Amino acid sequence: MRLANKVAVVTGGGSGFGAAICRRFVEEGARIVLVDCAPDRAEPLARQLGASAIFYRADVADANDARGMIDLAVERFGRLDILVNNAGAPQAPQSFIETTEHEWDRLFAVNAKAIFLAARHAVPIMRRQGGGVILNTVSVAAIRPRPNLLAYNSSKGAALVATKSMAIELAPDRIRVNAVCPGPGDTPMLATFVGGDTDAHRAGFLSTIPLGRLCAPADIADAMVYLASDEAAFVTGAILEVDGGRCI
Repeated sequence: MRLANKVAVVTGGGSGFGAAICRRFVEEGARIVLVDCAPDRAEPLARQLGASAIFYRADVADANDARGMIDLAVERFGRLDILVNNAGAPQAPQSFIETTEHEWDRLFAVNAKAIFLAARHAVPIMRRQGGGVILNTVSVAAIRPRPNLLAYNSSKGAALVATKSMAIELAPDRIRVNAVCPGPGDTPMLATFVGGDTDAHRAGFLSTIPLGRLCAPADIADAMVYLASDEAAFVTGAILEVDGGRCI
């Protein structure tokens, strides 16, 4: 029960890493607002988690929706202790010359701007409460970029710098800000990144991971629990690579 009596907002909570984070947070005693743009996958999970979870449909890149999910946490549970900016948009491999302006803007909106929008509404609440935690799901792409993913790599690089920038600005308010950088993950997004979902596509990725397997949602959820808990009380501005050694 490392998160007992804590209230969290988790974006992109309906599948993949986000769904695992929501489950683990509830197991550790937290109450959560599960945010997702797809009710068909997210509402059933929220019901499964019972009274400790409530679903909120949102476009995380929309300022009104960002405010709404934060307001809902306070209205329903009375406070906000943890914000997990986990929602993300993938990119299919292509030369940056062929990347459209719309695609560039979409990736930056979901992967970077959304962090700013959510934090802008969450921070005043955390300040009034005397502290809080903001966690961002970034990517090893921000540390070790792969070719033909310029827009995605750049958006995740912005998220990484935003994490450190917020950490130093918010430290006097006792608001800790950290990032988790997953390696290639066994999630629905993987097929987009590798150009398909076959054994051959996966084998290419596996060959780059020293520990010899893909990142599981549980790996990220466990890292998030640690960073959200009091066990990480002296950790801020950290970029935790959960990648099986890929960035070595």
